[in-house]
Amino acid sequence: MLVGTDPTRLLSFATMSDDDAAIFPQHGSSPADVLAKLESMRVGDLDWRSGRAFSLVYNPGDDDHEHLLEQVATMFQHENALNPLVYPSLLTMELDLVAMAAELFGTASNAGSISSGGTESIFLAVQVARDHARQERGVDEPVLVTAITAHPAFAKAAHYLDVEHRFVPVSDDGRLDTDALAATVDGRTGLVVASAPCYPYGVIDDVPTIAAIAAEHGSLCHVDACLGGWLLPWFERIGEPVPPWDFRVEGVTSISADVHKYGYTFKGLSTIMYRTRELVKLQQFWYDSWPGGLYASGTTAGTRPAPPIAGAWAAIHHLGVEGYLAKAEQVRDAGRAFVDGIAGIDRLRITHPSDIPVFEFTAPDGSIQAIADGMDRRGWHLDRQQGGLHLMLSPAHLAVADRFIADLADAVAEAPVGDGDPGELHGTYGGIV
Repeated sequence: MLVGTDPTRLLSFATMSDDDAAIFPQHGSSPADVLAKLESMRVGDLDWRSGRAFSLVYNPGDDDHEHLLEQVATMFQHENALNPLVYPSLLTMELDLVAMAAELFGTASNAGSISSGGTESIFLAVQVARDHARQERGVDEPVLVTAITAHPAFAKAAHYLDVEHRFVPVSDDGRLDTDALAATVDGRTGLVVASAPCYPYGVIDDVPTIAAIAAEHGSLCHVDACLGGWLLPWFERIGEPVPPWDFRVEGVTSISADVHKYGYTFKGLSTIMYRTRELVKLQQFWYDSWPGGLYASGTTAGTRPAPPIAGAWAAIHHLGVEGYLAKAEQVRDAGRAFVDGIAGIDRLRITHPSDIPVFEFTAPDGSIQAIADGMDRRGWHLDRQQGGLHLMLSPAHLAVADRFIADLADAVAEAPVGDGDPGELHGTYGGIV
């Protein structure tokens, strides 16, 4: 959640009365008037281009790249990927994206698909595991097991798909407690989840141990790399320490990874990859009893907008290996600058040392709320979590690191020392519309 946002507004649309609803316009407006109205509505929106925001948009800091994606979006704005046979260009791009994801994630099997985002990829992984447990193992009521730090989309998927969800605590380092996992997984477990990394702390779970525990019980093992999947391969290539996390780990059966994060394309494009084609077949839906003809889909979506597909393909081809390596170095350097700067401020500490430049920091003396307010006044849009302030760094943040640390030091200096109780930060990741 952005500092300064009133949390009571998040539910306002769900509780809106009929009297508050907008009125359908009687007369149309000119394009100029519509654009002017939209510009006025955007005044309070997050300004991610400034480098002072740390969520929702992964800013490559590259005007040429952004302009290319805008042109691609316009080129494909009316195409519909519902029927790829009608748009062979989109089919080619989808197949290319899956093949490139397979290469990045350490498998020769191009078994997977693209989706609208991490939530849909996670839904698909849970659905495939549920049906695999039922059809291959005879488990009528399979169980999903995740750490408490796993993305809320897993809880959402379990709710929508009617799957029992068991939670496992994390250890002192913020990673899934594998001893607790071993005590939780049993013959009903259909899917065990590891995060690479988890969003709150940026730490990668012990994937080899988690996958081994899952395999011991016949369960599938999903690695949620929605956040790190399109950054970790490049981090490894530039010499950063990256724990094992992908299909090179025995027992990992599926991976979700969002291209619209560190792949530097616009929303929404994610990849969901499987170790075998047999698993991806469980994701497919076929229906031939409709007068309109055969209906077949590879994901939950029917109509699918073409711009995210073309945008992801364009982003990858524009940057290439060299471009992604350069962006990875910028992210790494930004992370070092922010971490070193925060470490140099006595009253602050990073909650858990992270594996990528995504992390939480807090003030043990209980002054984190006042510090957050101080940074808000200085124009920095930090996210409040339940335990502290959250940073997600992109290449563009390298240019503002010094200014951020200077303003943070001033905000800490002016914040009164608390009583050690961090208080309620009202951390909010998503809202209701």
